[in-house]
Amino acid sequence: MTRTRAVRHLVVVLGDQLDADSAAFDGFDPQQDAVLQMEVADEATYVPQHKMRIAFFFAAMRHFHADLEARGRIVHYVRLDDPANTGALDSEIARHQAALRPQATIVLEPGDWRVREALRKLPQRAEFRADRHFLCTADEFDAFTERHPRPIMETFYRAMRRKTGLLIDDSGRPIGGSWNYDAENRKGFGKSRPPIPVARSYPPDAITRDVITLVASRFSNSPGKLDRFDLPVSRVDALTELSNFVAWRLSLFGTYQDAMLTDEPFLYHSRLSGALNLHMLDPREVVKAALANRNAPLNALEGFVRQIIGWREFVRGVYWQRMPHYAEENALDANLPMPRFYWTGETDMRCLAQAIGHTIDHAYAHHIERLMVLGLFAMLLGVRPYDVHLWHMSMFHDAVDWVSLPNTLGMSQHGDGGVVGTKPYAASGHYIDRMSDHCRNCRYDPKQATGDRACPFTTLYWSFLAKHRRRFAGNGRMRNQYVNLDRRSAAEIRAIRSHADAITASLV
Repeated sequence: MTRTRAVRHLVVVLGDQLDADSAAFDGFDPQQDAVLQMEVADEATYVPQHKMRIAFFFAAMRHFHADLEARGRIVHYVRLDDPANTGALDSEIARHQAALRPQATIVLEPGDWRVREALRKLPQRAEFRADRHFLCTADEFDAFTERHPRPIMETFYRAMRRKTGLLIDDSGRPIGGSWNYDAENRKGFGKSRPPIPVARSYPPDAITRDVITLVASRFSNSPGKLDRFDLPVSRVDALTELSNFVAWRLSLFGTYQDAMLTDEPFLYHSRLSGALNLHMLDPREVVKAALANRNAPLNALEGFVRQIIGWREFVRGVYWQRMPHYAEENALDANLPMPRFYWTGETDMRCLAQAIGHTIDHAYAHHIERLMVLGLFAMLLGVRPYDVHLWHMSMFHDAVDWVSLPNTLGMSQHGDGGVVGTKPYAASGHYIDRMSDHCRNCRYDPKQATGDRACPFTTLYWSFLAKHRRRFAGNGRMRNQYVNLDRRSAAEIRAIRSHADAITASLV
């Protein structure tokens, strides 16, 4: 790399910051400033990563590179196979600092604690700029938790509704009279169901095909498949996916957002999380587009808005307020490794085989599969919470650290002891039977807790409640669960716990 001109500002764009209007570009002068983008091996290998996840990031980065050049911006783009590539973000930035000698290096604040700490040690200090992609700043979240020392997402969500004015009437009350329509968003599919829209496909163009070839060659031993790659990897594709969701799936998203169906990985879900988490879409425009659908029922609109301005912002606030020690929390003393079948889908538990199969094929599973199948089983079994997070980072194309860690360690595994959720999301196989068709074709019976046909979810659920009675019996939200446990005799509970031990021994 040779220096071709004096550089005032070197703007470093990380792989999840693909927004040409971000604060990193404020005051950008094409005559004096330059952009640096890097494909580095370290970011693709610090955990084993799904081939489709690696391809998604690199393809999105290369399309963003093309967009920046079309705007007349000078971009120093380091490809993975560049012989000079050092393989690490910090050393690549340092290499370009030495060659280009910029007056300042500018970086949008990273979304990953690990990355931020590495960039703080650069030879030339980086100037971090606040990320206005989000609706709630770190200072605002700190102020919220000062007012609410035990922060609850619903309280935060209502505060965000008031702040943004979304779904609020002129009197300051929620439109429709209720803040939350979650009770209307838990319907499963019966014998007859509405048609399920075919997911929009984004066939790989020349840029993406080059990336797929590179990933297939360089990361042949990584998990997952590439043959179904059809993700939106550009701003144009992301906007198309947003329009498609609003037009065809939003209206039934609320009602069926917790439902599961065999061989249907997407149902009415948006598939916008990857584009949002890489900043190809702004949450404000996403919400605006949804609310512009005058035909969508209120329960769908409210449920979607809650995910974007409530849950997404809440988990980011928790992440930055509690890192780095948050990653080490393990309130339930869960210390087992991830079961091997989470990488292959080779299990007789049909719900898990389906969810893992969706993940292998698409680097995606919708939120109820992640929480109430994949996450639930790991929690009931007693997997280390941080290992669940690492698997999540490995296998989902939309996973970034600030999103994944609170959702897995906190919400899914209750590893933070109740920071993200006031109770563990513990359920038996009966829940999966109610919300899906998986149990009909499974060798296990969700009603049985012992015996050859006992559903492992059901066995582990009752064992989990018995094991953690001292911690959770006084939790008002779990009162009914313990009432039901107490209907079982001491002999039944001993048999269940013995069967749970046998299940555990067979998986680790």
